Amino acid sequence: MNIVIIGGGFAGVNVAKTLAGKKEFQVTLIDKNNYNFFPPLIYQVATGFLEPTSISYPFRKLFAGKDNLHFRLGEVIKIVPQQNKVILDDGELPYDKLVFATGAETNYFGLENVKQKAIPMKTLGDALEMRNRLLEQMELAAISSDAEEVKELLTIVIAGGGPTGVELAGMFAEMKNGILRKEYPMLTGKGGEIYLVDGGNAVLAPMSLQSQQDTYEALTRLGVKIKLNWQVKDYVDDKIIFVNGESITTKNLIWAAGVTAKIFEGLPTESYGKGKRMLVDECNKVQGTQNIYAVGDTCLQLTDVHFPNGHPQVAQVAIQQGINIAKNFQLLATGKAVKPFAYVDKGSMAIIGRAKAVVDLPKPKLHLKGFIAWMAWLFIHLLSLITYRNRVRTFWNWMIAYFTKDQSLRMIIRPPKKNVG
Repeated sequence: MNIVIIGGGFAGVNVAKTLAGKKEFQVTLIDKNNYNFFPPLIYQVATGFLEPTSISYPFRKLFAGKDNLHFRLGEVIKIVPQQNKVILDDGELPYDKLVFATGAETNYFGLENVKQKAIPMKTLGDALEMRNRLLEQMELAAISSDAEEVKELLTIVIAGGGPTGVELAGMFAEMKNGILRKEYPMLTGKGGEIYLVDGGNAVLAPMSLQSQQDTYEALTRLGVKIKLNWQVKDYVDDKIIFVNGESITTKNLIWAAGVTAKIFEGLPTESYGKGKRMLVDECNKVQGTQNIYAVGDTCLQLTDVHFPNGHPQVAQVAIQQGINIAKNFQLLATGKAVKPFAYVDKGSMAIIGRAKAVVDLPKPKLHLKGFIAWMAWLFIHLLSLITYRNRVRTFWNWMIAYFTKDQSLRMIIRPPKKNVG
């Protein structure tokens, strides 16, 4: 059976890994990047606490020695279901079964100025761009004699009060209170606030009320200014304008306010639901198709009685769906009945800062905070990294950062600009 997987995130990689060594399957994974990366930790790359190689790994190295797994670098242009083939920007591929595992991309909610000027936080490239841009702003502030300009350069506004926004706010606050005081003493007392804004009425909205309250209090103690029920309306001339009439002047708007899935040419309109997510049945087959499936953030499964509005777009759903669909392909190959997907909620967590985190466990229903929650966060995220090499590198960097309250990865690295013509 020839299986083509589009996307090499949590879902796609787990489909491939589960089918590794199964000679009855030839599996090709397509991705526009030649590496897998771990999204929950890209904010640590953005803030200079981890190097990119700590949370990423080349697909070809990952698949080395697995004869039935293949990688194809490319971007999907369209699908031709009638001919069972995928058209790429550099060719085409036939398939017997096609699996979409394309994840989600940043949702700007139609705000064009925000899309053009804000810093997204979705890919490894976004993280490196944020690191470069913020370091450049610090260098400009260090030589500026204009007090208002310095304040604009130092002020950071993070839009989105989910885990990414919370983790960034906590990291920036600790850096401001520690590292930056040592490395940029000339900027001490020059202003520059860290804002966390959200259009809803709570940070970490999907988590428990206890986690929301603990997070709000911990961030406030760190000096983060939290603005709830503040929805971004526009971003013009370095001024963020909110629906409620308020505004904040800053050169640094970090956008972590939402995600949306992607639409692919060739699939019928009825295959898509809310948020452009592909509508799938209980076994993740895409509505209106015969042999096309979707897993992870890109799919919307409304058949789970415990999640009637669809599963949350989190790593555990993607991992579990990827493994389940791979096992179903094995059942199909032997003529056995496939098994519907049932999500096992293992809980949720978010890190706030050094030795500060919150954890919600469903069974038993338990809320953790502080050092023990922080240790749990570290342990789970280390285990979730794709290779032992990633785990060792990340653990080493974390230990250095913990004992020294510092890290040495704050370097501006950009490719040289080439003269054209």
